[in-house]
Amino acid sequence: MSQSHTTIPTNNFNGKKRSAFQRFLGVIEWLGNLLPHPVTLFALFAVGIVVLSGIASFFGLSAIDPRPEGTPGRAVNGIIEVVSLLNGEGLRMIVTSLVSNFTGFAPLGTVLVAIIGVSIAEHSGLLSAAIRALVMNASKNTVTAIVVFAGILSNTAAELGYVVLIPLAAMVFHSLGRHPIAGLAAAFAGVSGGYSANLLLGTIDPLLSGITEASAQMIAPGYTVGPEANWYFMVVSTFLITGLGSWVTIKFVEPNLGQYNPKEAGVDLSQDKVSTLTTVEKRGLKMAGLAVLAICLLFALSVVPQWGVLRHPETGAVAGSPFLTGIVSLILVFFAIPGVVYGKVVGSIKNDRDVIDCMGKSMSTMGTAIHCPGFLCCTIRCLF
Repeated sequence: MSQSHTTIPTNNFNGKKRSAFQRFLGVIEWLGNLLPHPVTLFALFAVGIVVLSGIASFFGLSAIDPRPEGTPGRAVNGIIEVVSLLNGEGLRMIVTSLVSNFTGFAPLGTVLVAIIGVSIAEHSGLLSAAIRALVMNASKNTVTAIVVFAGILSNTAAELGYVVLIPLAAMVFHSLGRHPIAGLAAAFAGVSGGYSANLLLGTIDPLLSGITEASAQMIAPGYTVGPEANWYFMVVSTFLITGLGSWVTIKFVEPNLGQYNPKEAGVDLSQDKVSTLTTVEKRGLKMAGLAVLAICLLFALSVVPQWGVLRHPETGAVAGSPFLTGIVSLILVFFAIPGVVYGKVVGSIKNDRDVIDCMGKSMSTMGTAIHCPGFLCCTIRCLF
């Protein structure tokens, strides 16, 4: 998030007086630019928890434990008492429990497994080519919605939307005679505003479900939450955000920007050309699409028939079946195989070393996603 704005924007658009809604958006922009880096936020939250633990312990605050008797970790008297982290005992607890708390962070393993498959699809070029094909084939009437929609889908690979789609959308809008900043804004709205929505399960879903499961098991130790638990909400959110993002762009953003004047902007995109898909890339997408169909067929055969091997071995039901409990492994396969197929066709993957390199490239992007909530989780777990 940019830190360049330090005052509330007061300029007019197109020489017109700003409406109340536009001034409200200006305040939101100003407040958003005041926020520090997410890592800093989580560090502040962790420090705040330490301070609050000392205050709550000093006043003797407690709560009734809602977990049933006999649950591991439940006190004999059924009372949850705050453990102060501001004294010597609390400091010793933090130091000795930090590693075990972090390695016991619920989403750590599942999200790393999922990212392996997505890394192959991303760094082979498959996801980038798919996004480009989706946006560049859009008509002038539908390009706004397609850009926002593609931005939402791009969260499957963490930085893909920011690196590829946002500049691409600006060039696409310019090529259609529309203001490139409007395209940039529409893409940014889709990428950032729709980050947790999607039609497919991605790496963020195991992360969120792991945190939810760990919280739920404080009350019901055997309770499980799969990465697919939020899927219906994600799908509906995808179309809702696409509609809202397109409406705001067309109704408010683009009219306020006015006619694009490259001389005033200091940037001329007239010489920039949208990178069209090559014949090899198109062939790679077709082969990857066939691989996706084959994988979906195998998944269907393993779960739809009553004899499906991924149904529950005892009840034969889908609920609680290996298909749902092991869906992170299926996410890996769903992205990895088409990624390898695409890479072999276009030449970005030539041997097993290239596949392994793809696996490792996205691990560094997961540092913030794991360490930020992990840092806060470590501090919280020390309280109980």
